[in-house]
Amino acid sequence: MIRRAEPRDIPGLMQLLLQVDMVHHNGRPDLFKGPATKYTEAELAEILASEKTPVFVLTDETDSKVLGHAFCILQQHENDHVLTDIRTLYIDDICVDENARRQHVGRRLYDAVLAYAKAQGCYNVTLNVWTCNPGAQAFYESCGMKPQKIGMETIL
Repeated sequence: MIRRAEPRDIPGLMQLLLQVDMVHHNGRPDLFKGPATKYTEAELAEILASEKTPVFVLTDETDSKVLGHAFCILQQHENDHVLTDIRTLYIDDICVDENARRQHVGRRLYDAVLAYAKAQGCYNVTLNVWTCNPGAQAFYESCGMKPQKIGMETIL
């Protein structure tokens, strides 16, 4: 079942956020502390309450265990000097529980996000992926995504 996340999903979301952090920490321990979560439970409650930050979950057949999530942010740059006035759905985070991988959870979540974006009149769906996570990059490319921009760094 895929649906909008609710406050009762916060414990499951916190577990997945920890998994996400550890993937990033293992890939870039110079940037990610690990083990940590991106949000507190209170911050998650605020995110879930906002229409501008939809969060979707895929749950098990009893609707009690969160197997995956997609955190999204609706963006629009109205009256910008350079950017066109398009509506974008930015995927801030997609995570599939490590015990539910290879079961098409990520693809089902991604497809639900696309359907939501279309229903909201969005022009595109965007996200960022860390190069230390080649599995995620390959997944997004298999969904038809293409690079929009590339972030670069020099470590001093």
